[in-house]
Amino acid sequence: MLKIDTINFRYLESNSDILKGINFELNQGNILAIIGESGCGKSTLLKLIYGLADLNSGSIHWKDMLVTGPKFNLVPGMPQMKYLAQDFDLMPYITVAENVGKYLSNFYPEQKRARVEELLKVVEMEEFYNVKAKYLSGGQMQRVALAKVLAKEPELLLLDEPFSHIDNFRKNSLRRNIFNYLKSKNITCIIATHDVNDSLSFTDEILVMKDGKQVMKGDTFSVYNEKPNKYVASLFDDISEIEINGENRLVYPHEFEIVEKSEIEVEVNNNYFKGTHFLVEGNFRNNLIYFLSDKKLNKMQKVFLSLNSNF
Repeated sequence: MLKIDTINFRYLESNSDILKGINFELNQGNILAIIGESGCGKSTLLKLIYGLADLNSGSIHWKDMLVTGPKFNLVPGMPQMKYLAQDFDLMPYITVAENVGKYLSNFYPEQKRARVEELLKVVEMEEFYNVKAKYLSGGQMQRVALAKVLAKEPELLLLDEPFSHIDNFRKNSLRRNIFNYLKSKNITCIIATHDVNDSLSFTDEILVMKDGKQVMKGDTFSVYNEKPNKYVASLFDDISEIEINGENRLVYPHEFEIVEKSEIEVEVNNNYFKGTHFLVEGNFRNNLIYFLSDKKLNKMQKVFLSLNSNF
């Protein structure tokens, strides 16, 4: 289990804390997404968990072992963990296979080769086995870096925007491969991400951060559906704030449905094609409303909405 106990942190040159009172636990084998606006402290939190900086107060434990920073370790970082930053940390003049197997033992070369081949299959880079890293694209480098941090099968894996450079057509299958692999090996994982597909589709829990503070933590389904405030809800989808029967409600686009008549009369502003449907932006009492439609609607067209039965 990972235990974060009321940690606070500031950089030496800073006059204020970057992280303020972060406090949570994560069970073995669970996958946690850290989400929030840019600059909220997601990356800093990952570095502290890995031991790359020293806390100002509080503590971090992994399986009852205190995580300590550079003041206590000649080489910062915890051996039971692996951390993938956004800079990949590959050696450009050696091959993909050599990068992935860099920290694997050479004592059993056949087992080492089999392990490297297994991981390159997970990240869909088998055909680049003998290619030097300097010839790879940014997305290919990111995939190799993912294989490299998995090579020694860490107990805890820390990923900072791990799919940000990868093409959309490959991203979905790669995510499925990676997270299914982590589950099969019971590897605990924390992913800092801006991508709603990372946080919703593949995680057990979500931690929401804002201005260095912990806003909310819970199971993924609950965090998405509870919508405690507009900030949290807007991290997942376009959000409409609407007063219904004297009560302010936060509504995702799919929670509206078009009906023949209702109290919610909306004037259409714009349509945005999403492949299987249109996201429609409309006006309701001088507030923007977002809802879904099977067909494109005319600008200035009037439509009526109600909350669907699942709301």
